[in-house]
Amino acid sequence: MRLMRLGISAILLSLLVIMFTGCQSEFVPGTYIDDMGRGVSIDKVPQRIVSHVPSITETLFALGLEERVVGVSDYCDYPEEAKLKPSVGNYFNPTIELIVALEPDLVLTDGHSESIKGLEVLGITFFAIDPKDIDGILEDIELLGKITGVEKKAKALVSEMNGGLAQVVSQVENAPKVRVFYVFDATDLNNPWTAGPGSFADALIKMAGGENVAAKAQDAWVQFSIEQLVSSDPEIIMIDASHGTAVISEEELMAHPAWRGVTAVKHGRIHIVNGDLVNRSGPRIIQGLEEIAKIIHPELFPTEVLYQVPAY
Repeated sequence: MRLMRLGISAILLSLLVIMFTGCQSEFVPGTYIDDMGRGVSIDKVPQRIVSHVPSITETLFALGLEERVVGVSDYCDYPEEAKLKPSVGNYFNPTIELIVALEPDLVLTDGHSESIKGLEVLGITFFAIDPKDIDGILEDIELLGKITGVEKKAKALVSEMNGGLAQVVSQVENAPKVRVFYVFDATDLNNPWTAGPGSFADALIKMAGGENVAAKAQDAWVQFSIEQLVSSDPEIIMIDASHGTAVISEEELMAHPAWRGVTAVKHGRIHIVNGDLVNRSGPRIIQGLEEIAKIIHPELFPTEVLYQVPAY
């Protein structure tokens, strides 16, 4: 009888353990809507993930999923460990054969690569993460956490990011607006490319207490004529160090007959910014916000970092 009772107790304990473990599971199989508006069926926790988009790769590492990442693109350069992963080629057009060879159970994309769409025919699941604004970045990090089974980590990361964002916004709340011109590419100094409405740079400048002089442009990335630049007379010029041939010197601007008359150039308020912090839709976007805020309103910020990027 005693043995029977012990046996029943063991069975009950096993059932309780199974039930408890099941309740603790963060992953819920189902159909999830990606940023292309597709319903994607994900029935089990992905164990072999390919990400050809740098911002998505950064997010996966921030969520502690680096062991599950089996492939990245040539452009996935942060954190350093991402460079050690097998490459599937170019971000814009990754090589399908290389992706297939890695036997992924999930491919993460932003949906802009036509070649990636061919994976459906091969029966390989792909999911698009392509946020359009800062809120979208936060929502997509949580969504990525859900489909990979680490929702709690994703929520914690988003909470940290929201905290950093709130700190910066509250710090500049009553500060005067400062006119800012963001140089994306200055190959042609008479028609430089800049950030317009809908770009992350535009959103961050506004949140950081600035006024983007290209805020009323027609597109997210536009060419600004030299006449528009002079008439808008920016007080600060930010130069994106990660794209095109945008890194120009103060001497070059001073030598230009039109640029040297702009307030920002006359007062030496020309700043190089890390474009990856500003343009990648990942966890470091809040660090980009802080960097921009400190450039616009250095008098409002302490020397210490307000937002600490989670350790990858």
